[in-house]
Amino acid sequence: MTDKSWKATERAVANLLGGRRVPVSGRGRGDAPDIAHDWLAIEVKHRKRLPKWLREAMCQAKASSGLSRLPIVVLHEAGQRHDEDLVMLALGDFVDWFGQPDIGDDED
Repeated sequence: MTDKSWKATERAVANLLGGRRVPVSGRGRGDAPDIAHDWLAIEVKHRKRLPKWLREAMCQAKASSGLSRLPIVVLHEAGQRHDEDLVMLALGDFVDWFGQPDIGDDED
């Protein structure tokens, strides 16, 4: 039986970041992240499509970043404190800037 696409996505992200996928049966909601990692709490959301405006925002950040700046998008909800804003960056950029850790075996 093949994996569901969200499981395959979690596995791929775990491999890229040097973590290990935590099976749903091994955690409760909010109890543990999707991927066990030494210094990151990784929650993976897999969707058929991401909103167009979100992709366009990332394209704008990338277009203006040049070679020496990390492109990020800051998402702010009106009326909320800025310390709760969300920061989005491309996974490939994250790995390029912070390095790809040694990858262990994915045991699930």
